[in-house]
Amino acid sequence: MYDFLETNSMYVVLLIVMIIWIGLFGYLRSMSKQLKKLETKE
Repeated sequence: MYDFLETNSMYVVLLIVMIIWIGLFGYLRSMSKQLKKLETKE
């Protein structure tokens, strides 16, 4: 496993960055849904 991480470190970094971006996108999408729900409530 360590050899894989050592030889493919660029792919590991890209994978981590993609996970962070997907998490941010999901968070912003859920916040948008909550804001729309609050706007229609009032």
